[in-house]
Amino acid sequence: MKEKLEALKVDALNEIEKCNDEASINNVKSKYLGKKSVFSDVMSNMASLSNEEKKSVGMVSNEVRTSITEALDERLKAIKEEELNRRLQNDKIDITLPSNKRRSGSLHPLTLVREEIEDLFVSMGYDVVDGPEVETDNYCFEMLNLPKSHPARDAQDSFYITDDMLLRTQTSAVQIRAMLANTEKKPFKLICPGKTYRRDDDDATHSHQFSQVEGLVVGENVSLSDLKGTLEVFAKKMFGESREIRFRASYFPFTEPSYEVDVSCFKCDKKGCNICKGTGWIEILGCGMVHPNVLENCGFDHTKYQGFAFGAGIERIASLKYGVTNMRDYFTNDYRFLKNFDRKEI
Repeated sequence: MKEKLEALKVDALNEIEKCNDEASINNVKSKYLGKKSVFSDVMSNMASLSNEEKKSVGMVSNEVRTSITEALDERLKAIKEEELNRRLQNDKIDITLPSNKRRSGSLHPLTLVREEIEDLFVSMGYDVVDGPEVETDNYCFEMLNLPKSHPARDAQDSFYITDDMLLRTQTSAVQIRAMLANTEKKPFKLICPGKTYRRDDDDATHSHQFSQVEGLVVGENVSLSDLKGTLEVFAKKMFGESREIRFRASYFPFTEPSYEVDVSCFKCDKKGCNICKGTGWIEILGCGMVHPNVLENCGFDHTKYQGFAFGAGIERIASLKYGVTNMRDYFTNDYRFLKNFDRKEI
C-alpha cells in the first residue's frame, strides 16, 4: 500500500503541475482526494492490515494527503497571480489619454446672484442677517406700520398657519428683529436675504415662493442721497458700469418718502426694446426712508436717527442678469437649465 500511495502522490503532483486554471485544479483535487478518489480506493484496504502496518501506512497516507493538498493550494495561488497579472497587463490604463468629462453640479443661479449681492454689501460694511421663515403677525406687519386694513394682511394674500403665525411675506421682519436686538441702539447697516411666501398663481413671472434681499441702514444724518448712491453702486455691480438709475415716487407703509427704482436698460441703453417694453428703463426694486413709526416701534429716537431701506427680488435680478424668461425654471431642477450656469465668470 505504501508503494501505491507513493505512486499516487507522484501522479497527482505531475497532474497538478499541468493545471492552468481553477477548474482543472478542482478536477485533480476531486480525482485524488475526493470521496470517490484514487486515494479513497487505496485507503479502503486499510481494514485488512495488521495494527503495525496500519500505523506505518497511516503515516505515509497523511504525508501523501498533505503533499497533494499543499501542491494544489500553491498551484491555485500561482494560477490566480498569473491571471491577475494578465488582466493588469491587458487592462492597464494609459494615464496620458485625455479623460472623459464628468458631469458635475453647479451653483444655482439664485445662489450665484445672492452670493454676489452679499459679497457687494459686505464689502460696503454691511452685515448679513437671517431670521425665521415662520413669523408672527407682529413682526411681519404690525411693527412695520401696516394698518389692520392693509391687503397684505388678508388671508387671501398670505399663508397663515394660525391667527397670529404665518409664512413671512417679506424679509423686513428680520430687520425688525435686528433693530429690537440692538439694545444699545447703535447705528448699523445690514441686508436680509432669504425666502418669502405669498399666495399667488405660479406662472412665467409669478411664484408663491420667491427670494428677497432687503437692506437697512440706520444712523445719524442718513439721507436720501446716501440711499441713491448705494443703489447706484448696486445697479452698476449687477448690470454693468454704464447703468443709470431713476427714482419714481411710490408708497410703502414702512417708508416715507417711498420710491420705485428703475435701471437703464442694459440691452438697448435707453433706446427702447422688448425687455424694457420700449421705455428704456427696467424696474428693479422698491426703497425709501424708514418711516418714523417703524423707528419708534423698535426703540430708536426718530428725532436723532434716520434710516433708509430697500428691497429687491432675487429672481427678478437673476432673470434680468441671465435672460431667464420663465420663473418656473428656477424650481424644476432641470439639468439642461442649470448647466448653463456651470461656467467661470470673466
